[in-house]
Amino acid sequence: MTTTPFKDRARIDAVDKVRGATAYAADIPVPGMLYAMLVPSLVAKGRIATLHVEDAVSVPGVVRILTPDDFPPPPEPVRFPNADAPPTLHRDIAFRGQPIALVVAETLEAATEGAERVAATFETQPFAATKRSALAVREEARPTAFGDAEAALAQATMTVDVEYESPAQHHNPIELISTTAVWTDGRLTIYEGTQFASGIKEVVARILRIDPGIVDVKSPSVGGAFGQKGWVQQQTAIIARAAMLLGRPVKLVTPRGQIFHLAKFRPNSTHRIRLGADAAGKMTGVHYVADQQQSRRGTFPPDYHAGPTRLYGIRNYYGGGVDYRIDTQPPGHMRAPHEHPACFAFECAVDELAYGLGADPVDFRIANDTRVDPQNGRPLSSRHLNECLSRGAQRFGWSKRTPKPGSMRAADGSLVGWGVASGIYPALVTATVATLRISADGTTRFATTHHEFGQGIKTAIGAVLLDGLEIDAAKLDIVLGDTTVAPQQITAGSWGTFSVVPTAALAVERMRAAISELLAGRQFSGTIHQQLAAIRRPFLTVDVSLLGPGQDAAALERLRRGQYAIAGPTFPEFTAMSYIAHFVEVQVEPTTRRIRMPRVVSVADCGRVVSPRTAVSQVRGGVVWAFGAALREATEVDPRFGGFLNNDLVDYVVPVNADIGEIEVDFINEPDPVANSVGVKGLGEVAMVGASAAIVNAIFHATGKRLRKLPVRIEHLLQVPIP
Repeated sequence: MTTTPFKDRARIDAVDKVRGATAYAADIPVPGMLYAMLVPSLVAKGRIATLHVEDAVSVPGVVRILTPDDFPPPPEPVRFPNADAPPTLHRDIAFRGQPIALVVAETLEAATEGAERVAATFETQPFAATKRSALAVREEARPTAFGDAEAALAQATMTVDVEYESPAQHHNPIELISTTAVWTDGRLTIYEGTQFASGIKEVVARILRIDPGIVDVKSPSVGGAFGQKGWVQQQTAIIARAAMLLGRPVKLVTPRGQIFHLAKFRPNSTHRIRLGADAAGKMTGVHYVADQQQSRRGTFPPDYHAGPTRLYGIRNYYGGGVDYRIDTQPPGHMRAPHEHPACFAFECAVDELAYGLGADPVDFRIANDTRVDPQNGRPLSSRHLNECLSRGAQRFGWSKRTPKPGSMRAADGSLVGWGVASGIYPALVTATVATLRISADGTTRFATTHHEFGQGIKTAIGAVLLDGLEIDAAKLDIVLGDTTVAPQQITAGSWGTFSVVPTAALAVERMRAAISELLAGRQFSGTIHQQLAAIRRPFLTVDVSLLGPGQDAAALERLRRGQYAIAGPTFPEFTAMSYIAHFVEVQVEPTTRRIRMPRVVSVADCGRVVSPRTAVSQVRGGVVWAFGAALREATEVDPRFGGFLNNDLVDYVVPVNADIGEIEVDFINEPDPVANSVGVKGLGEVAMVGASAAIVNAIFHATGKRLRKLPVRIEHLLQVPIP
């Protein structure tokens, strides 16, 4: 394995993005387009009694209104991942905002007016809007446990017993959820911004009772996803059905207010942690139970322990999980789905324990390092968390910190706080296939199994191809998210680079061997394109497939069937994780208690950095999102009627430029020789993990007040005496 650092290349898609030339799913022009709008349920639970569409049909331009009667029930038995009901139209209402009808019209304006005129009555039922409702059903999950946590805590010199809460939060990528469906010559083509094109292909075929072989899904570029677009959306099969019934293309761009009630979201979660250490400052035991809101049939697990169990060398751990089943749409994955709220709680508890012991928070973390997975004793493929902490402390100037809370002030009198926290995320991998084709006309095409949603996967692939092959960078076409060129595995969990970069490296190796065989010792100067032209060969193609450690051919078969083909972080001979350390300065204005974050230093261990420019962008984006999670974002539940109150970007508060100061990013950049041939691990998700904890720990250092509920807002600090 070479350890030579990759060049800092510009993003492959940068020029098109700044020119507005990048095509997203809703931008695809199709002749004869019709426009659609969903009609949401106004009740949280019950059944449609009557559905009146006459007034809506009279709107000029309305072509048709689809109701549950237009959808036969799916074949039984059938299950849809993390869904309370098939993602289509039906009469039973499971949550407020569930679609009850679809209006299709010649114009968007007509579709919108028609949707507003559809009238329904409901047979309502009592519902639970929050996990503390009397009608919520408590359901325990199987715990994660090893060692004897209770015995360790009983013998600990110092313990903390604390509870933290993270709110419900919603993704708000700029690109809204959209679907365009085209039914032509017996084939269904779906254009949708998605993280799982093959999943859409298979599920929509099941819902509509058609052969998956006649369904194509194309996701050219995605304008942000972060987990929201990893599932089959509620509207996809509905729009496909409309296109098949009408024989014309149909497009729906779902309004943001409806997305809040239709798409997956981060559930509210509460974290009760007891953490103990011995006299030498070694953490010895953890008892940690997390509960979360859950829909009645949702399957998003309350598994918040994959990260905290492996963050330090703690040998005694009990991790419980609880679902509170209520009447909402199912929650799901949102950037660092379990690890962000878990490490917020856990890393704040670690900080409290360090302060209780009189230990420096950085030194305390470094002293609790591990080289093996505490869950199973397997070696960690690589671990440089201590190097992240040490380098981050040096770059941040941690040695200048005065330990006493409230002891540091800025020139303007603001209270200054410095906080630190660690982050961790599993290194996951998927089975992957790819086709590399180099042509004598100067073009190169690489088609593979993943999706581009702004994280920079095309740039990472391009770095491998351009470093390994003499090809024209200006004519390199990387095709992702298209089921017509390759089966598409879900791209999530930071496994995109871990999976596809080694596949691209294998394609480079195979192509170099194929060129050598083709030339048979003949010497031609110039690029591969010129060499092919010299021997009058129009093109040369290699097909490759790659499995993760411990995977077999069955994983490739699952990939081709549109199923999950994921492995890790526990592999047959090792465990692989990515790590990060965040150092944060906050300033608290002493009168208004307004919080600012003038600077952050984040140092990540993600193995070898393939695309430095997009890697830095990932970390900065993760820190900004963590700032929002810590100080701004919360989705407010309406306990009277169900649903969410602040379902727009006016009332759902996110960070703005004025909130964010300098974010300095660094990488250990040590290849992981065990994980794969290139030495890469994931980065996107771990970038956010721990940053919210570092912010909250810094607020404690500034004010002396421990705040354990997110988001932290001015009103929470107004009652805090100024030191």
